Amino acid sequence: MTGLLWTAVALPAVVGALLAVLGRRADRVALPAGVTAAAGVLGLAVAVALGRPATAVPFLPAASFGLAVDALAAVVLPAVAAVALLVLVFAAGDAGAPFQRARARFTGLMLLFLAAVVVTVTASTLPALLVAWEVMGATSYALIGFRWQEEHRVGAGLTAFLTTRTADLGLYLAAGAALAGGAGLGLDDLAAADGPWLHVAAAGMLVAALGKAAQLPFTAWLSAAMQGPSPVSALLHSAAMVAMGGYLLLRMEPLLAATGWAGPTAAWVGALTALLLGAVAIAQRDLKQLLAASTAAQLGFVVLGAGVGSVAGGTAHLVAHAATKALLFLVAGAWLTALGTKQLTALRGAARRWPLVGVGAGIGALALAGVVPLSLWATKDEVLAGAREESLPLYLVGLAAAALSAGYAGKVLWLVWRPAPADPADDGLDTEEEGTRRVGGLQQAPLVVLAAGAAVLGLLALPPVGEALRRALGDTAAPTASWAEMAISALLAAVGVVVSGRKWPFSPSLRGWLAGWLGLARATDVLVVRPVLRAAELCARFDDRVLAPAVAGTARSALHTAGALGRFDDGALAPATTGTGRSTLRLAGATGRADLAGPDRLVRAAAAGTRRLGGLARRAQTGLLHQYYVQATVALAAALALLLLAGR
Repeated sequence: MTGLLWTAVALPAVVGALLAVLGRRADRVALPAGVTAAAGVLGLAVAVALGRPATAVPFLPAASFGLAVDALAAVVLPAVAAVALLVLVFAAGDAGAPFQRARARFTGLMLLFLAAVVVTVTASTLPALLVAWEVMGATSYALIGFRWQEEHRVGAGLTAFLTTRTADLGLYLAAGAALAGGAGLGLDDLAAADGPWLHVAAAGMLVAALGKAAQLPFTAWLSAAMQGPSPVSALLHSAAMVAMGGYLLLRMEPLLAATGWAGPTAAWVGALTALLLGAVAIAQRDLKQLLAASTAAQLGFVVLGAGVGSVAGGTAHLVAHAATKALLFLVAGAWLTALGTKQLTALRGAARRWPLVGVGAGIGALALAGVVPLSLWATKDEVLAGAREESLPLYLVGLAAAALSAGYAGKVLWLVWRPAPADPADDGLDTEEEGTRRVGGLQQAPLVVLAAGAAVLGLLALPPVGEALRRALGDTAAPTASWAEMAISALLAAVGVVVSGRKWPFSPSLRGWLAGWLGLARATDVLVVRPVLRAAELCARFDDRVLAPAVAGTARSALHTAGALGRFDDGALAPATTGTGRSTLRLAGATGRADLAGPDRLVRAAAAGTRRLGGLARRAQTGLLHQYYVQATVALAAALALLLLAGR
């Protein structure tokens, strides 16, 4: 079973990497290959959800790369894989979309992103989570700025990347605190960290998760991220990247609860995000901007659930929202390709042009509003029940946010189902790109599946499925919504949808503030993006003016020195060495000749004289006694003569 888990990670990673590397050479097979790989991941996700494997391999000293499928991952992983598959099927049918001009790169990045999300969902140790978190951030940047030829889209991707990266530093802080506190790097072990390190780890996790989930004050990057292709928005902002922030807080709920302050902080941040971003969504005139703001608002309910300990309610809301929001983003993408716009006023009557798409949009909007019996009605109330148990003001803020969700969802519903303008000159179409005026079958098929999910996934919060989910997640002690509370929220949703067709009483300044995402977009630009870009510019300038010239100067000096040494060698050392060699040879020849003419000749002459003397000496040795007597007499006479001469 662990092999299936590794395969669920490796399959999209390998296929995605191949497509991204091959580029245009793989364009023709890219989308079929992507759909096949995503289908394989869905099958593997279902298999491991049933088998619940766990595995780990050595990765760092005293830290392993661990993956495990527990009850929470078993619920979320198939949902992520299913949304990814449906998004890629939609993309295969979206023939008129600009990303079709680079299908291999698009599909490859989507699959790499999916692989990172699979690891994020199943990570059981901080090293595995950090690796997946980094890959997820890098691929999301590439997907949001996919049309890199257009500067504003690259800038949008950069804003999203820098904002989330700033918050992601919290994960490294949490890892450091876990090591310092002696808890180890297992995610389930963080709640056992000692003393102040427990609070540092919780703070790091909280910041990282809030940044990824686009919660206050990290919300504005989600607005910029809408520059990405619609299928990218459908995957990243429904079931994957943004949802992973909420998912991380659900997984780390024991850590939040152990601190005594992190849980309430998360709960209030989630509730306020749901309320304020709900108002922001109402003020939007662009459909994707409205959906982006509503994504942050709906993830606020997930964060609220994690903060009050309603893990089952938060999980049910996460999964139901994934289907609902993927549906609405794909509807927005279908209309953008067909009509060339995503401005709400220009989408009047769009639901009537393609009834199946319109019905899907209607189901998605009503589910988002919390209308009975669609999915987000029950899941939202399950979260609010936990908030009511924690604090009445917290519950009331959450309830007001739920009412606002009916307002922005109803706004979409009323506009797209209104009759189209009678005068074609006033239709406002083709303002953003050239529309194709068609929505293909492959685009519509995923909408049917997602609409079914948006309709029925509320069962995750209702008996008996809800009870089974609570037992599986060990969340049986959390409070559940009473029928009276569910009736109140249902009434608010119905009233909100009805009145949303009216003009909201916003003053121009208030509408401008809300339409500008509470000024957070500008604040993010001033506080995060510009300082980072300025620092990068200074580093680049330092590199250009100091480091690069120093390196180039060193290289040039080395070349000059080498040239001078070469010339010195050629002009001085080599001739000197050659001359010395030649002189040595001549001296050796002269010495040899002198030796032959002088000492050698003398030695030879001495040897010859010695040999002749030896010959003369051998002549006296005759062996005859009388001759020896004569020789002795002669010798004595000679000696006597010498004595006499010496005596005179």
